[in-house]
Amino acid sequence: MKLMIASDIHGSALFCRKMLEAFDREGAERLLLLGDLLYHGPRNDLPKGYAPKEVIALLNDRRERIFCVRGNCDTEVDQMVLRFPIMADYAVLPLDNGRLCYATHGHVFNMQSPPPLCPGDLLLQGHTHVPCCEAFGENHFCLNPGSVSIPKEGSERGYMTLCGASFAWKTLDGRIYMEKTFDPALPERSGT
Repeated sequence: MKLMIASDIHGSALFCRKMLEAFDREGAERLLLLGDLLYHGPRNDLPKGYAPKEVIALLNDRRERIFCVRGNCDTEVDQMVLRFPIMADYAVLPLDNGRLCYATHGHVFNMQSPPPLCPGDLLLQGHTHVPCCEAFGENHFCLNPGSVSIPKEGSERGYMTLCGASFAWKTLDGRIYMEKTFDPALPERSGT
């Protein structure tokens, strides 16, 4: 199964449309959103094309193909208008190579405060608005697609794709700028 992974739309209908165009172009079966869908939060300026009501309609039209984790700017009020679940703090995705991918927003669980991970597991998060693929801890990697609407630290607006155990980081127009495939050979896990 091919997944598209995106984060931090922050209410921009302009960039939500571009993200959904990329989703159609990618031909992915599902779209995993890593939170912060409708509001910009107090630390961010309004993104270009800020129109949360339009974002609601755009995402609800695709509800059967979206799954989501809650971001720090997502609330119960948002859940009342979105017709797909957004309030889960995390999702666990089994990869084709036997590794697990722990998907979360990043404001609670991150490299400094990781969830319970076994050696070789991956942490997938948004929140920082900066794309990354960084090793940490006991044979773990932190993966971040960056932000759809408010990129930071000179990064571009973008998303990721996951196919099997291969990740690709792409700009909203589909240009690949980083790829990583995780080796199917897992390290020994204690107790197994």
